[in-house]
Amino acid sequence: MPTEAIDPAGIAWQRVSPNYLKLRLISWAIGSAIALAVLSLPLVFVQLGWWRWPPLWVAVALPVIVLVIAIWELLLIPRQVRALGYAEREDDLLIRSGIIFQRTMVVPYGRMQYVDIGAGPIERSLGLCTLKLHTAAVGTNATIPGLPAPEGARLREQLTARGEARLAGL
Repeated sequence: MPTEAIDPAGIAWQRVSPNYLKLRLISWAIGSAIALAVLSLPLVFVQLGWWRWPPLWVAVALPVIVLVIAIWELLLIPRQVRALGYAEREDDLLIRSGIIFQRTMVVPYGRMQYVDIGAGPIERSLGLCTLKLHTAAVGTNATIPGLPAPEGARLREQLTARGEARLAGL
């Protein structure tokens, strides 16, 4: 898929960890199982005669719709993970994401206020973390999910040092 329209030329993009795909698939499986179980309850209740509403066709349609959406998400997840990337340049950090709606975000080092690393229990078990960049702009949503923990720590220190250097120059 051509991305020349939004990607600057000559950039060597860094990819997120392949373990991030595992994390996304685990999250997908848990979320889909919960949604399917909850939305299948009306079907069970109707079949047992405990509940007269919803009609049988509605009770059948809900789990089928959830299943179709879950399969669609399963097909998109690997491509979404492959589309994630970041690149460090001299004056800014580039972050790209998206397959249908592609986005390339440029975060100048001098605009960074602080850099945050977070990791949930599944991320920690896979050795991953999520890097969040907080800038002077309130609406900035600059995150890099799926980084290996050592790379996330290195990037946090590198970005913090570059941000302080740019601020000192003001």
